[in-house]
Amino acid sequence: MNNTITLNIVRFLSLALMQVVIFNKILLFGYINPYPYIIFILLYPIQNQPWIFLISSFMLGLTLDMFGNSGGSHAAACLLISYLRPFILENCFGLNYIHQNLKLNNAPFKQLVIYVVLMCFIHHITLFSFEVFELRYINFVLSQTLGAGIFSIATILLSLSLFRKGN
Repeated sequence: MNNTITLNIVRFLSLALMQVVIFNKILLFGYINPYPYIIFILLYPIQNQPWIFLISSFMLGLTLDMFGNSGGSHAAACLLISYLRPFILENCFGLNYIHQNLKLNNAPFKQLVIYVVLMCFIHHITLFSFEVFELRYINFVLSQTLGAGIFSIATILLSLSLFRKGN
C-alpha cells in the first residue's frame, strides 16, 4: 500500500514538472503542445478510493493551471476524464475491469490504444472548449483537439510502451 502511494506521488510530481518545464515549451508547427501529464490519470490504480482519485486529478489540473495561467481549464478537463474513467475502462476492457484484475501494463495493446485515444480526446476537447469558451471558435477547438490529440497520443503510447512488460 505504501509503495503505491509513493509511486503515485512521484508520478504526480514528475509528470506535472515535465509538463511545465518540457512539454509546454514544445510547439509542433508553432502551436501544438503534447499533454502527456494525463498518464497519471490513465495509470492510477483501479482499486484505490474514487474520491482520492478525483481530488488527485483535480489537483494535477489545478497545478498546471497555476503554472500555465489557464483559468481552470486543465482542472476541469482532468476532473471530467477522471470521472468518466470507470465507464471508459469498462467499455474498453470489459470483464477484466469488472473483476478488478486489470493491469494496464499487461493489457492487450489494441484495447490500450482505444482507452488512451478516448481519454485523450475527451480531455483535449474539454480543455480547448474551456480555454476558448465561445461557440464561434469551434473550428479552432476542433483543430487544436485533433492536432494536440494526435501528438499527445503518440507521446503517451511511446511512454507507455517503454515501460510495458513483455516487450
